[in-house]
Amino acid sequence: MTILVTAASGQLGRLVIDALLTRGAEPSSIVAGARDTSKLADVAARGIRTVELDYGKPETIAPALDGVDAVLLISGSEVGQRIAQHRNVIEAAKAAGVAKLVYTSAPNASTADYPLAPEHAATEAVIAETGIPAVIVRNNWYIENYAADVARSAETGTVTSSTGEGRIVGATRADLADAAAVVLLEDGHLGQVYELSGDEAFSYADLAAAASDLLGREVVYTPLTTEEQAAALESAGLDAGTIGFVTSLDAGIRAGVLEVPTGGVSRLTGRPTTSLVDGLRAALAPAPATA
Repeated sequence: MTILVTAASGQLGRLVIDALLTRGAEPSSIVAGARDTSKLADVAARGIRTVELDYGKPETIAPALDGVDAVLLISGSEVGQRIAQHRNVIEAAKAAGVAKLVYTSAPNASTADYPLAPEHAATEAVIAETGIPAVIVRNNWYIENYAADVARSAETGTVTSSTGEGRIVGATRADLADAAAVVLLEDGHLGQVYELSGDEAFSYADLAAAASDLLGREVVYTPLTTEEQAAALESAGLDAGTIGFVTSLDAGIRAGVLEVPTGGVSRLTGRPTTSLVDGLRAALAPAPATA
């Protein structure tokens, strides 16, 4: 079976390739796609074929699918363009006779009201419309997303948000990448929608406690109202559109859109997910020196 990993030059795509290899896939069975293949030189050096694949350029998609049996469609990053871009890949994969499409969606995408959900829900609808054999993996938030909050708290002694007591069932990118690799390699997953979650739900209060452990100083959680958060973001120089996005996202978390059942990842991978503290510790570690 030949597996195409899209957006392979990104952080998640690279980790999926690592997980596929760790789980026994031969390098010759993997195809790595990216807009700029020069960013995949290290991947090619591992014996993996690299191809140009730009979601916004349909002429690059069909050639990238040549001889491919399964595709991991990692959701695009261009908000407002993703539905059309994803459709380009999905329809090309259907036309190419791809036997399995795996799409990285968002938590509760088809039912929750928060800023990231609509484009993911629409993409899931396109997949259903085309009838391509598919698996939806709804990735909960990356633990790494919170490393910046912890880093700031080293100076301020506080983490702030308007998420209230809302809980997140996050996991590390590596954990989520491993789950994607399992779904790609194994039979029996077609038609499933997986809420990929960590083993422990955490709130911002738990994030503050984790920061205290990591930093060796007291860090407290200071909850803000939406209005207070908007004012703080404005004072930091953010534009109105970004402020609206962040406050709406936090409102969704406060309402519980990320609090899905725990253990979604570990049930697929057969191992525990990385803890919040350990995930943050790894994210905050200095990057290794390069020659």
